[in-house]
Amino acid sequence: MKERKDDNISAMGTVSIGEAGKTGDWRSLRPVIDRKKCIPTVKNKPACFLCWLYCPEAVIKAGIEVKIDLD
Repeated sequence: MKERKDDNISAMGTVSIGEAGKTGDWRSLRPVIDRKKCIPTVKNKPACFLCWLYCPEAVIKAGIEVKIDLD
């Protein structure tokens, strides 16, 4: 039987380590609010919500007490 030559070229590439950056490990790192640096929390004033504005996952609740809700 004659060998068949496969001329099809695949669009899939081989996966390289680090090509997509650090993925999969980020969940072990959790956001923490340093209450000593959060002036509105220390003074029991309405928060400025800069942390809420810059948090990419929207886990910070808007309120007088700034807190993170991971659920």
